[in-house]
Amino acid sequence: MSDQKISPDPEVGGIASRFPTAYTILFALIAIVAALTWVIPAGQYDRAMNEEVGREVAVPGTYQTVESNPQGLIDVMLAPTAGFYDPDSYAANAIDVALFVLFLGGFLGVVNATGAINTGIRAAMQKLKGREIWMIPILMSLFALGGTTYGMAEETLAFYAILVPVMIVAGYDAVTGVAIILIGAGIGVMGSTINPFATIIAANASGIPFTDGLILRLVILLGGLAISIGYVMRYAMKVQKVPSKSVVARQREAHHKAFIKEDAIADSTLSGLQSIVLILFGATFAVMIWGVSSQGWWMAQMGGLFLGAAVVIGLIARLGEKGLTGAFVDGARDLLGVALVIGLARGIVVIMEQGLIADTILNAAANTLGGLPELAFINTMFAIEVGMSFFVPSSSGLAVLSMPILAPLADFAGVGRDLVVTAYQSANGLVNLVNPTFAVVIGGLAIGRVPFERWIVFIWPLLFILTLFLMATLSLATFF
Repeated sequence: MSDQKISPDPEVGGIASRFPTAYTILFALIAIVAALTWVIPAGQYDRAMNEEVGREVAVPGTYQTVESNPQGLIDVMLAPTAGFYDPDSYAANAIDVALFVLFLGGFLGVVNATGAINTGIRAAMQKLKGREIWMIPILMSLFALGGTTYGMAEETLAFYAILVPVMIVAGYDAVTGVAIILIGAGIGVMGSTINPFATIIAANASGIPFTDGLILRLVILLGGLAISIGYVMRYAMKVQKVPSKSVVARQREAHHKAFIKEDAIADSTLSGLQSIVLILFGATFAVMIWGVSSQGWWMAQMGGLFLGAAVVIGLIARLGEKGLTGAFVDGARDLLGVALVIGLARGIVVIMEQGLIADTILNAAANTLGGLPELAFINTMFAIEVGMSFFVPSSSGLAVLSMPILAPLADFAGVGRDLVVTAYQSANGLVNLVNPTFAVVIGGLAIGRVPFERWIVFIWPLLFILTLFLMATLSLATFF
């Protein structure tokens, strides 16, 4: 990557997009949700500790209206800060994710200072010439595996700066690189099998074993992955053949300058030092995956890993104290816009929680489902979870909020509770492929320099196909 700074919806190629930036979109959503707190009555369910879930969950039948707490101008202005941490209690919200992004940026800055990544990309492309397209199904399947097993989401932010340049050099575009990661991991979450942050929490909150409905979720995982791989491969081949077909064709030159150094293109021979750097680079990500999947690591530990790896690589590459710290700070600066966007996205959820309207929306949804026949029930459940996912993008947060209330309604409709869990996780995974309140979406697009409206242009046909696939699958499951 070059020294150009990354922002969520940059002006690229000398052409300013007419679509608002991610900052404006998210701040507007904060204001809209704040306005809703003046219209939607405040209400709450009683909460009780669920030992299996390990959290307090809503108690069915206990909803009651409470004194409203409409969010005003001051609350709106404090929301971005509250998105990082609670200004009153100092409890963390998204500050850990934002700091992780900055440490990641610093790490990438140090590695880029050695020239190893760009030279390595060129060398790899020479060896793969004519077979680059097969990277798409392989990588998407690997990301889907992470999504279905442990809910891989925020961790994917570490991979965009690596994969996007690879796709550009291969003759595709930045959208292809973003799609491999975002859609691959997203489909894995949509078809979660043993994901503790979606399937297991939701099943426990619903009072059923998480293995109930496993076959259906495997069908959704494999079917959704096959559809998505085919869609991305078709798009990539079209772009490679006719570059003007890219949805970011006007940014092509700017993307090339931002992600690929010309001197690295001219020289594709790795030095011994660069080879060592790449080995350490890959080992860092391997350790991260090991730590998250088996050691309970989260953002602090991952941030510490990238900080330590940056120091080791800087010392081995003999960058010197000033070179090392300068490269680290420059790299962190490149991702500062991403860190700010993460706080803004979380601020939307904070406003809704403070305005006490989440339970009111949930109660209305429960009343809507009452008395519906099987097919209407499960499809309405899916639609409700789609709507709620925009306001509660967290898979675990949505599970704890909605499953204790909505899952028992399946008993009256003659539908298995496992099907409700599947509808919830499918809806949440689908929405989080495009959700502007989900920091992973906005952050990934920012790192890949893909404006949000261009992502919408690319993905909306796939969203339509996946929606039909999910509704058909859920509907058929009611007959078994």
